[in-house]
Amino acid sequence: MRFIDDFRNEELVATLALAIKHTMSKPWRIMEVCGGQTHTIVKHGLDQLLPYGLELVHGPGCPVCVTPAEKIDAAIKATSVHGAILCTFGDMMRVPGNTQDLLTAKAHGADVRTIYSPLEALSIARDNPSREVVFFAVGFETTAPANAMTVYRAKSEGLRNFSIISALVLVPPILRTLLDTARCDRVDAGSDNGVDGVLAAGHVCAVMGLREYHRLAESLRLPIVITGFEPVDILQGIFMCVQQLEAHQYRVENQYSRVVSAHGNTIAQRIVAEVFAATEAGWRDLGRVAASGLSLRDGYLDYDAELKLQLTADSLWSSHQRGLCRASAVLTGHIKPPQCSAFAKECTPMRPLGAPMVSSEGACAAYFNYRGGQVDGASQLSDLS
Repeated sequence: MRFIDDFRNEELVATLALAIKHTMSKPWRIMEVCGGQTHTIVKHGLDQLLPYGLELVHGPGCPVCVTPAEKIDAAIKATSVHGAILCTFGDMMRVPGNTQDLLTAKAHGADVRTIYSPLEALSIARDNPSREVVFFAVGFETTAPANAMTVYRAKSEGLRNFSIISALVLVPPILRTLLDTARCDRVDAGSDNGVDGVLAAGHVCAVMGLREYHRLAESLRLPIVITGFEPVDILQGIFMCVQQLEAHQYRVENQYSRVVSAHGNTIAQRIVAEVFAATEAGWRDLGRVAASGLSLRDGYLDYDAELKLQLTADSLWSSHQRGLCRASAVLTGHIKPPQCSAFAKECTPMRPLGAPMVSSEGACAAYFNYRGGQVDGASQLSDLS
């Protein structure tokens, strides 16, 4: 476990926290993009080790958190109305749709099957030639290559009873939208919702490389640091970001160089480009964002379940609110989860109102599991004093 233990070393964590404190001369707000980063921060109490004036802002988190309720409705319709076998990852089972979730649909008789790889859905399709098999494809760029290869193989094999519902989304477009909004907020009198720097997700960049982030850093004029997901990764990324901010610099730095290269995984990029094209997409509680989703290209439209089964309704991207739930404010970094009045009361992992409480990488789930509902929970690492 040396390669994990080294990145959880308490002495090194303490050293990095002190280095951040000694580098800072003014307050800064830094957004971590990925729910994996958020869980590391909350679980290990990293935010409690940071100096006063340095605030971490939770970003969009994970693809489960931002999958629109209407996509879940479409998946339920595929199996409940059309009798398809619906294959999905387990973390989507309890994410609320507009009327119910997939687990409830399954309890009512829908054929919903939890799988661990999209290729399993192909096997199910081969074993059930008389039934349509629909895979609910959810993910950021990290999972897009496996989904693309699955569709590619289905076409290569001539498998006609297989299709996907694509809820695949891209990080840079939504990040640009959120940061532009945060910049406007900061211009408004009395607002403190601006973001000064970004910790980008290493696993996304391992696939797609750094090109889009260079463009973001340059156009938005803020530092972006690519990080891993262990405590040392996060704190080193914060330190690198603060160094840039204090020096009035804005560029992309790669803290996660042991995994991420500048060009990413070009083989994975090619299969994604072969099967998918960027398209406008809806983000749960965040609205529509241009060129932020992946839809099947013309040569693969026979594998689009929404077209094949006519699942797309006029209201597919309608506004969806769930009463007390303030997931949109959490996903945009305007509030911390415990600041939602429903947190740990009407909304719990057993009775979630919003996706961030369901997902294993959701910010609300992180605070519920590791902080017991408190914004300022005790650190699980050694006291620096």
